[in-house]
Amino acid sequence: MKRIAITIDVEQDCPPFLETMRGIEEGLPRLMELFWNKEIKTTFFTTGKVAELYPEAIERIPEDGHELGCHGYAHERFDRVNKEQAGIAIVKAKEILEDLGPSIVSFRAPNLKFPQEYVDILQGNGFKIDSSIAKYKPPFPGKPYMIGDITRIPASITSSFLRLPLPIILPILDNMHDPVLFVHPWEFVDMSHSPIRWDCKFNTGKFALKSLSAVIMHFKTKGYNFLTMSEMAAEDDNRNEVEIVSQE
Repeated sequence: MKRIAITIDVEQDCPPFLETMRGIEEGLPRLMELFWNKEIKTTFFTTGKVAELYPEAIERIPEDGHELGCHGYAHERFDRVNKEQAGIAIVKAKEILEDLGPSIVSFRAPNLKFPQEYVDILQGNGFKIDSSIAKYKPPFPGKPYMIGDITRIPASITSSFLRLPLPIILPILDNMHDPVLFVHPWEFVDMSHSPIRWDCKFNTGKFALKSLSAVIMHFKTKGYNFLTMSEMAAEDDNRNEVEIVSQE
């Protein structure tokens, strides 16, 4: 079966450069409408802070059949805090999110930076999936693997790649096995005049939304199943396809 996962990192606008929330107020509703119209399910990795500020918007995510995951509390860089601080932030965020929906079992660290020695924090707090790694970042994991009871699922490609022209991105995506894509709500708001890096603001807004819609239709036409992180991990487990890696 051909599979793809679209994931959304729900946070303030382009952290750490901005503290505005246009992505939540404008971009998130556009994504929810797109996924509803295309009849696909996704995983929203959400910070606890956003959930505190916009509880009704976050409650709608599981109500629409999507998976709600954890993205830390305030978009912390977990590679820059000690293990105790990381644990406090993760537990706090998980409790806030679980007040708004089902149990939270999927996690992604901001900036895809999460020390491997911190994975036992996730295991000790009821998580099952960690997507804080990427195929394009060291140590360049080529496929999902397990540490203890945690399935680590790497993201396939950086979010800004999806804002390149379709003739560039579609052939590359077609050559990926089980692609795991991620985007941010703020990318679907026009950020062209914001004081942020060029790679964060090019082709944001309507272009990004049209492009993502085209990517979804491309893979639907090719017969791909759109899975949440939990669904993808469960399928891998059933197939016995996940490598087990030592925590040491």
